[in-house]
Amino acid sequence: MPRQARIDAPGALHHIIARGMERREIFYDERDRADFLHRLGRIVTESQTRCFAWALIPNHFIYCSKPAMFPWLRHASVVERLCRKLQSTSPQKWPSVSKPLQVNTLSGDVYLRELVRYIHLNPLRAGIIKTLEELDRYLYCGHSYLMGNSQTIAGD
Repeated sequence: MPRQARIDAPGALHHIIARGMERREIFYDERDRADFLHRLGRIVTESQTRCFAWALIPNHFIYCSKPAMFPWLRHASVVERLCRKLQSTSPQKWPSVSKPLQVNTLSGDVYLRELVRYIHLNPLRAGIIKTLEELDRYLYCGHSYLMGNSQTIAGD
């Protein structure tokens, strides 16, 4: 059965997930995660993408973003380009499946808040950390930045 075309529109809110094939790990140590976050920060900055939430789990990463709208871009493929660029620069060349999903923004800020909460609680649900206090300090999730315990993904 053919895959449905992705909805990939600049200016729209996107929930993006990329998993290692066969649930394999894509991040092996702190250096892998730090390098990935550095690349993600650079790509987000260069593309003027707004990143609302992110989390790195050993076998996947997940984030919520809103790509900038470029008047010169005729084909809406910003998210696909971001995912491809991010994955193609990965030092471990991990095989992954990227699933950008467009978020329905008709429900306003309520859905965005729930999505940010879902993404930021992902390390807790995955069992990487055990408590909310640990989540406050978990460097590989946007929640620690919101709590003032780490830098932004762009390294600011």
